[in-house]
Amino acid sequence: MLRNAASQTSRLARGYASTATTTAREPSRFGGIYNVTLIPGDGVGRELTQSVKEVFESLNAPVQWSEYDVSGETNASEPQFLEAVESIKRNKVGLKGILYTPLEANAHNSWNVAMRQSLDIYASVVHCKSLPGFPTRHADVDFAIIRENTEGEYSGLEHQSYPGVVESLKVSTVAKAERIARFAFDFAIKNGRKRVTAVHKANIMKLGDGLFLNTCRRVAKEYEGSGVTFNDMIVDNTAMQLVAKPQQFDVMVMPNLYGNIVSNIGAALVGGPGIVPGVNIGADYALFEPGCRHVGMDIMNTNKANPAAMLFSAAMMLRHLGVSNHADKIAGSVYQVVRDGKVRTADMGGNSNTTDFTHAVIKNL
Repeated sequence: MLRNAASQTSRLARGYASTATTTAREPSRFGGIYNVTLIPGDGVGRELTQSVKEVFESLNAPVQWSEYDVSGETNASEPQFLEAVESIKRNKVGLKGILYTPLEANAHNSWNVAMRQSLDIYASVVHCKSLPGFPTRHADVDFAIIRENTEGEYSGLEHQSYPGVVESLKVSTVAKAERIARFAFDFAIKNGRKRVTAVHKANIMKLGDGLFLNTCRRVAKEYEGSGVTFNDMIVDNTAMQLVAKPQQFDVMVMPNLYGNIVSNIGAALVGGPGIVPGVNIGADYALFEPGCRHVGMDIMNTNKANPAAMLFSAAMMLRHLGVSNHADKIAGSVYQVVRDGKVRTADMGGNSNTTDFTHAVIKNL
């Protein structure tokens, strides 16, 4: 999958001791042991992270987990949530399932969003790639979605100015638009990509999205001669182009809400949320999680979830840590299981379960 996601991310130091549950690892011949924060999350998250644990165990991967049982369903997990954030600050890297976000107006805000904002993990990277051996409507899809993670509609600034009238503030700043634009171009160069497409709605939101678009255009001029070209596209046209001809996209950069929607479209193009990896990354911290952020409450504890996305995300995490040998083995094994077509979960049209897929990956290792 993708190589180390951002050139500006600092090399990860080994973490300190944690009050969370830890799983000890023997040092591997590839170096020392990394402390990594693990947040299984809600829904199918525990089953998916258990798959990662088993695969890491079979490889003796140099990772010691600091695990936090956080849930977004109630406010009761707030102390664990705060401890998990502090753990990521110590360890610099984490692996996470998706936390449930309640819909009720009086409920707490999304802890997924709160974590990104408090850690300033400002760039979401989602890799949508066709898997050999698993045909979908479109072949040869391979693009990365770079999503600004900390502002826009997700700023969480809402109030009721009058009964029945709610005002939501969409915050757009030059500093964060420039930061995510540079990230996208640096990412493209580092990963051998050829084009960056800025997605916007500047024809209607002339100030907010206009600021984002104009900033991307200005940054693009600084990368002239780098081999990476630039274009822009209105978000509604982007949705149509994605389902009509997704092969035209390479690296896409966009504000928060558009990134959420486009990543779901991208996942559907290549086979669903079970196979799309992702990472939220900033200058100091990296938090890896499936790229299509579905909790899977309807199939939790049924052993039906596809662990491929979480395994791919874990492989990206290992590559980020510099443990590329283990990362390549895991990613290659998942590719082989999919290519063979003998073990497939229900979302991929098969009858196998999470355990079957995990054991097949381990067998290929």
